[in-house]
Amino acid sequence: MRLTPRWRKALLVVHVLTAVGWFGADLVLLTLAVAGLAGADARVVYPAAALLAAWLFAPLSAVVWLVGLVNGLGTRWGLFRYRWVLVKLVLTTIMLGLVLFLLVPNLRAAAAQSLEPGAGGHPDLIAPPIVSGSLLVFMTIVSVYKPWGRVKRAEGPARVTATAQPTPAGVRNVRR
Repeated sequence: MRLTPRWRKALLVVHVLTAVGWFGADLVLLTLAVAGLAGADARVVYPAAALLAAWLFAPLSAVVWLVGLVNGLGTRWGLFRYRWVLVKLVLTTIMLGLVLFLLVPNLRAAAAQSLEPGAGGHPDLIAPPIVSGSLLVFMTIVSVYKPWGRVKRAEGPARVTATAQPTPAGVRNVRR
């Protein structure tokens, strides 16, 4: 299945916009986590972070992954032809899993804890947006420079090919 140039460009625009949105949501989550540690009202910061993660961050992550998958399947880049595409696919898949199965539940737990008297900050919520944002920057660089070349395919058994060799007079050229 090959996408027409019009569809390929449309999907690329959606991919870039959702990835930029994901990066922006990362920065907002980092800001909220820092604000929570700096003494901002935990009853405001952590429920806001949980809401952002559930309603914006997780959906953007899923759309980035899905549109990237469709782009890979529908363009000459493929999913497994080039190392840079494969690296982006693996990293995005891992990040999506971490968002859905670790970050969102942890933010919901922090929001619930913030309603308890004497609730403090959550230093464990600073690392995820830093790691995620750094990986998104790395994947953007990889998308622009497209390093590492093609993925080498496993080769089957060596095939013997006949070559045109001059033969002495009276001897037949036997193909192997």
